[in-house]
Amino acid sequence: MAANATSSSITPASVPYGCEQDRRASDADGRRPMPASAGRPASTRLLPMMVNDVAGGRLVIYRRALSRRDFRVLWLGSSFSLVGDGMTFVALTWLVLSQPDGVQQLGLLTVCYTLPVFVGGLLTGPIMDRFDKRHVLAADSAVRGVAMALIPIVSLVGEVPVALPFIVAAVYGLFKMVPLAGFPAAIPDLVPEEDRDAANALESLSFSLSGMIGPALGGFLISRFGSEIVLAFDAVSYALFAVAALAVRRPLTPDLPESPSDAARPRSTILRLLRDRVLVVTTLVFMAFNIAVGMLLVTGPWLAKTQLQGGSQALGLLLAALSAGELAGAAVAGARAPQARPIRAIAMVQLIAAGGFLALLTAPLTITVAAGFLIIGMFSAPMTVWAQSLRMARIPAPLRGRGFAILRTLMQVAPPIGAVVVTPLLAAGLLGQAALLMTLIAGVPAVVLLSRAE
Repeated sequence: MAANATSSSITPASVPYGCEQDRRASDADGRRPMPASAGRPASTRLLPMMVNDVAGGRLVIYRRALSRRDFRVLWLGSSFSLVGDGMTFVALTWLVLSQPDGVQQLGLLTVCYTLPVFVGGLLTGPIMDRFDKRHVLAADSAVRGVAMALIPIVSLVGEVPVALPFIVAAVYGLFKMVPLAGFPAAIPDLVPEEDRDAANALESLSFSLSGMIGPALGGFLISRFGSEIVLAFDAVSYALFAVAALAVRRPLTPDLPESPSDAARPRSTILRLLRDRVLVVTTLVFMAFNIAVGMLLVTGPWLAKTQLQGGSQALGLLLAALSAGELAGAAVAGARAPQARPIRAIAMVQLIAAGGFLALLTAPLTITVAAGFLIIGMFSAPMTVWAQSLRMARIPAPLRGRGFAILRTLMQVAPPIGAVVVTPLLAAGLLGQAALLMTLIAGVPAVVLLSRAE
C-alpha cells in the first residue's frame, strides 16, 4: 500500500500530496529551527507554552475563526451536543453496571458504542460528498435524539428493558461518523485557508471541553436524579444541534461530477490516498493508540465501581481529567505548529501519552489515576490536531467527506478491539497486566514511528 517503497523514512517530501506550508516553514535540511526551550522535556514545556500563547496574543487566531458566523453557529451546536454525549456515556455505563453481571457487560456496551462506527462510516462518506452537509447533520441529530429519548420515555411507563441501553449505544455508534466526518469536511467551506488550523483546533477543543463538562455533570446528575434524566438532556442537545445545522446560511453541497469519467475519478483518488505513506502509517499508529483507549474506556468504569471511592462521581472525575488534558493539549497545538517535523512531533507526544496508562497501577489512589488520565488527554490531543492538518492538505476537496469518513472510521473501529481484550483481564482482577498491555500497545507504535521519522 505504501508509495515510494524505496524510502526508509516517512517525510513530507516522500508522499504524493505534499505539505507546502510545512516545507516553506522548514530550513534547507527539512527541519524547522528549534527554540532554546526545545531541549527541555515536553511535559515541562507545555504549561509555559500555554501562558506564552495567551500573553502573546495567539488567541486572536481563534477569535478570527469564530468571527465567521456560519462556522460559529455550527461549532456551538456541535459543542453543546457533545456535552450531552459525554453525559450519556456515563449514564449508559451506569445503567449497565446496575444490571446483574454488569462488569462483564461493560465490554459489550463499548462494542455497541464503537463497532457500528465501521458500518456507518462506509455509508457516511458518499452521502456527505453528494448531499448538503447541513441537512445530513440535521437528520443525524434527529435520529440519535429520538434514540436517546427512548430510555427516559420508557422509564415513565415501566422498567427499562435490559437490552435497550445496548440498542441505544449501537444507534449512537452507527451514526457517530456523520458529525465526525461532516464537521471537518465542512470547515474549508466555512473559513478561509489561513484560519483552517485554528478551526481544526477549535473542533478538538470542543471535544475536550464538552468531554470535561459532560462526564462530570453526568456523574453529578446521575447520583441525584438518575440516568434517565441525563439521557433526556442529551436528546434536547441533539435537537439544538439540528437547529444549528439548519441555521447555517451557506450551502454545503459539493460539486457533482459532470461526466462518467469525473464520477470514476474519486475511486482512483481514494486508492491513491491509501497508497499515501503518511496517511497509511499515521492511521495505523492512531489505531493502535485507540485500541489502548478502548481498553481504558472499560477500565475507568471498572475502577470506579470496584476500587475507587465515589462511584459514578469518581468515573466522572476520571473522564473529566481526560478531557481537561485534551483541552490543554489542543489549546497549545492549535496555536503552535510542531517545532520539529510533524510526524516526529506526533510520535513524541503519543509516546508521552502512552506513559500515562501506567498510572492505573496506582489504584485505588483516585488522584494519581486521574493524573494518568490527564496526561493521556494532554498529549493525545496534539496528535489529533496536527494529523488533521496533514490530512486536510492531502485530501482533495471533492473527496473530503469520503476521505475523513474512511480515515476516522478506521481509527474509531479500534476501541472495540481494546474493549474485548481488556474485559477478561479485569474480570479476573488483573489490573496490572491490563495497564502494562495498554502502555505497550500505545507506546511501541510511537517508538517505531519516531525511528522511521528520523
